[in-house]
Amino acid sequence: MEGSGRPDGMSELEWLVALEEIRQLKARRDRYADAHDWAAYEALHAPDHISHNEGYEPWTSSKEMIDNVSRIMDDMITVHHSYDAEIVFDSPTVARGIWAMTGATVSAPDSPPEWSINFGYYYETYEKRDDRWLFTSRRWHKYFGTGSDGIHSPAEMPKGANAFDPDVFPGRPSTSIPS
Repeated sequence: MEGSGRPDGMSELEWLVALEEIRQLKARRDRYADAHDWAAYEALHAPDHISHNEGYEPWTSSKEMIDNVSRIMDDMITVHHSYDAEIVFDSPTVARGIWAMTGATVSAPDSPPEWSINFGYYYETYEKRDDRWLFTSRRWHKYFGTGSDGIHSPAEMPKGANAFDPDVFPGRPSTSIPS
């Protein structure tokens, strides 16, 4: 991923604090998703958040994302693990991140037994608004998975260094994606 770790005009201490704030944002996102705490989950996202998930049209607001995610996940028990973050700052208030992710789901106890484990990456953008970091976009790319119905191959090949190019990550305003 191109870009600098610490932008001009940001001290090392400010940069380290911002990195930790984004890591905490991500940790809360995973925990709130697994707890199905949809109000807390939505509060981590900018109202104009754009979300891309394989198999769905992009969701263009945090409300639309929550409506869909809660509907999809309400009958599941989930565990999201995000790790190995690459975080790059485009300015002191705009950043991009790529997180490795493992996600597991099992059906709710009163549903037919189904399970899956998926591996892939989240490609995310963040902005600091009103003195706090928020998610402004997310793209989930599953590399592969397995489950009660067999092996899941990726719908498309993995992304490389061009993961944030507008042709690869459509829907984000070009001002938020470096060229």
